[in-house]
Amino acid sequence: MPTLNKIRTAILRGQRPVSDTLALSRLRTALTLFFALDGFLFAGWVVRIPAIKEQTGASAGGLGMALLGVSAGAVATMMVTGRLCQRFGSHPITVAAAFLMSLGIALPPLTHSALALGLVLLVFGAAYGGINVAMNSAAVDLVAALRRPVMPGFHAAFSVGGMLGAGLGGLLAGHLSATRHLLLLTAIGLVVAAAAGRALLAHPAPGRAPRTGAAPETTGGRTTGRERRLIAVFGVIALCTAYGEGALADWGALHLEQDLSARPGLAAVGYSAFALAMTVGRLSGTALLERLGQTRVLVAGGATAALGMLIGSLAPTVWVAFAGFAVTGLGLANIFPVAIGRAGELAGPAGVAAASTFGYGGMLLGPPAIGFLADWFSLPVALTTVAALSAMAALIAYATRRAGVPTRG
Repeated sequence: MPTLNKIRTAILRGQRPVSDTLALSRLRTALTLFFALDGFLFAGWVVRIPAIKEQTGASAGGLGMALLGVSAGAVATMMVTGRLCQRFGSHPITVAAAFLMSLGIALPPLTHSALALGLVLLVFGAAYGGINVAMNSAAVDLVAALRRPVMPGFHAAFSVGGMLGAGLGGLLAGHLSATRHLLLLTAIGLVVAAAAGRALLAHPAPGRAPRTGAAPETTGGRTTGRERRLIAVFGVIALCTAYGEGALADWGALHLEQDLSARPGLAAVGYSAFALAMTVGRLSGTALLERLGQTRVLVAGGATAALGMLIGSLAPTVWVAFAGFAVTGLGLANIFPVAIGRAGELAGPAGVAAASTFGYGGMLLGPPAIGFLADWFSLPVALTTVAALSAMAALIAYATRRAGVPTRG
C-alpha cells in the first residue's frame, strides 16, 4: 500500500511513477547511443574522403558527382521512412537502418572509379537518411513524454560521435588504409547497434500527448495547410544550416590540406574542432531554449555561423581556419534540432520526414554544390556560400517569428 500511495501522490502532483521514469531513462540512453553512432560512422567516412578521392582518381567535380549518391539515397528514403515509422514504429526502423549504415560504410574503399563510388554511396545514403528520420521521430516522442526541450541533447550525442569518429580517423589516417579503417568502423557499428537496439526494442515508443490548444488535425495523421507551410519553413531553416554541416564534413579537411597546406592528420582535426564546438553548443541547448526562446536561439545561431564561416573559408592560416570552424559549430549547434523537433511536434514522423528531407537534403546536396563551385571558382570561395545560407536561416527565423507556433518551456 505505501508504494501505491506514492504512485497516487506522484500522479496527483503531475509526476511519473518510478517505473515510467526508468523506462524513459533507458529509452533516452538507447536513443543517445544511436545518435552518437550515426555521427561516429558519418565522420569516420568523411575524414577518409581525401584518400578515397586519390584512390578513385576523381576530380573535384567528379567527387562532387559521386557524393551526390549519398544525397540521392538519403532523400529518396526519407519520406518512405516516415511512412514506415507510422506503420511499424520508429524503434524497429531505427535499429534496421543502423545495421544497414554500419555495413554500407565498408563499401566506398572497395571502389576504383567515381561512378562506382557514387553507386555504393546510394546504399550508404539510404541508410543514413533512414536512421535520421527514424531516430528523430523517436526522439520527438520521447521529448514530448519528458516535457522538456531536450532535443539538442540527442543532437549533441551526434556531435560527440562525429568528434570521436573524426578524431579516430585523424589518428589512423597515417597508419591504416581506408579499407581497414572503414571495416573497423563496420565492426564497431554492428556491436553498438545490437546493444542499443536490444534496449530500444524492449520499450515501446511513449505516446504523444496532445499540445495545449492543438487542433484535432495536429494530433492525428492529417495536418492542416497552415501546418504544412510551417513544416516547410522549418525544413528550409534546417536546409540552410545543414548545408554548412555537410560542406564542412566533406570539404573542410580538403580545404585545410589543399589551400592551407595542412598535414592529413591535422586536417582531420579541423572537423573535430567544428564537432567539439557544436557539441558544446548543443549540450547547453536546453538551457538556452528555456532562457531565450526559440526565435532568439535561431537568429543568433544563424548570424554566428555566418560570421564563423566567413573566417573559416577565407582564413590565411590553419589555426585561424580552426577558429572559424569552431565559431561556425557554435552557431549551427541548435538550429537543426529545433527545426526538426518543431516539425515533429506538428505532424509526428511525417513532419520529421518532411523537414528532414529539406534539412538532410541540404546537408547532402551541399557538398556536390561545393564541388562544382570549387571547379568554377575556388574552394574558399565556394565555402562562403555556407555563410550566406546561415544568414538566410537567421532572416527566415526572424521573419516568421509571429507565425503563431505554440512553444513550450
